[in-house]
Amino acid sequence: MPEPTLQDAIDQAGSPIRLLWKPEPPAWRPPVLPEEFVGWRKEQTANFETAALADLSHHMDDTFLHGADATKLLSENSVNNYDRFVVGQAKQLIAVTKRGLLINDCIVTKEGEDSYTLVGLPLAQTWIRYRAEAGGYDVEIKTDPNTARRGGGGGDPVLFRFQIQGPNAMEITQSAFDNPIPETKFFHLADVSLNGRRFRALRHGMAGQPGFEFIGDYADGEFVREALLKAGEPLGLVQVGAKAYPTTGVESGWLAAPPPAIYSDPELKPYREWLSAYSFEGNFPFLSGSFFSEDIDDYYVSPLEVGYDRMISFDHDFIGRDALIASKDSVSRTKVTLEVAADEIASELGPDFDFQASHAKNRVELDGERVGLTFFLNFVDRLGTILALAVVDNAYASVGTELTLIWGSHPGHTASEAPGDFRTLRCRVVPTPYNEYARAAYRSNV
Repeated sequence: MPEPTLQDAIDQAGSPIRLLWKPEPPAWRPPVLPEEFVGWRKEQTANFETAALADLSHHMDDTFLHGADATKLLSENSVNNYDRFVVGQAKQLIAVTKRGLLINDCIVTKEGEDSYTLVGLPLAQTWIRYRAEAGGYDVEIKTDPNTARRGGGGGDPVLFRFQIQGPNAMEITQSAFDNPIPETKFFHLADVSLNGRRFRALRHGMAGQPGFEFIGDYADGEFVREALLKAGEPLGLVQVGAKAYPTTGVESGWLAAPPPAIYSDPELKPYREWLSAYSFEGNFPFLSGSFFSEDIDDYYVSPLEVGYDRMISFDHDFIGRDALIASKDSVSRTKVTLEVAADEIASELGPDFDFQASHAKNRVELDGERVGLTFFLNFVDRLGTILALAVVDNAYASVGTELTLIWGSHPGHTASEAPGDFRTLRCRVVPTPYNEYARAAYRSNV
């Protein structure tokens, strides 16, 4: 019997909303990692006071592309330009639908003239795989899914990925290796070695702090981890567990998993029939929170709304180009960071309010009218409050604007005004990215 498709799952549920709405889903955690190493509060703070080591080996997919049409495939199916993309460079690949709505992003590195590696959430990678098959491109593709989706008996990942970032990150990494890491531009790779084990260092930092991501054969991973921890011990290097790790995204301003705009477009029905009902697209808890709509289109975003405009190159043909050109001068919403008033946490959410990493779509209001929607929220201990990445109407996107965040879980699948246990939290628009280093210096060495 054939495996059910995503379209089958939507049809059986009755609508995309009925399939995807998950009231009060558990907080997102990367798989395999322990919840905490030395306490999630200390692990959060290490990113900004000393240095933090995060293990990224298990929660992201890797897709490896090789073939004569590899560059053509990426160019025609993402907004990015690859003409001056050199071997050893990385960039953020952005995939959109023909309507110019966001599917998702991932990181792509150029490994050779006809070879690339894509890493991140599976959404954009799966779209590229589908387009390769549907478009008849001359390319070989192999995907190593994340550990949670690899299943029992699936073996280890192909690659280890360790990220070190924080004020002491550069000193730690330079002292750990056989030879100093060469001067490396932002989002470029350098070859490094440790006791004969060769791998690579990608210059960047997810929390907007200076640092590197180290990538190599998984078999060498434990040796590399121990060497980094030993070098970092005198400088306060802390391992980051599953509970603290998600904080980095909200402070860097990265919108990790908005619902991909694939569930309602009639032209994308073949894609939904290609996808499995058990895929990430069919099972991730994209929808929860205080804002409920029966129309899935109300949860889609444009790359122009979430700050990806500088990555869009209109000097080549790609899926979604015409729609983005038509809409680029009339974008009505802007991605912002919201900071909840700290005194609201205990008074409205209770003194025992626990850590929360959430993709909840909560209402953002002004005087009782919805003016925006959250997409990712997290509690940041050193601030004593919640930061939320949201998309709001342009008129309310200026830093300092006072707004209201509606906190709670709509039951879904009933009247859109169904009562719920909602709280109103005062919040204000703050700079995005929230972290000052990320705003001022993150991309200075490009």
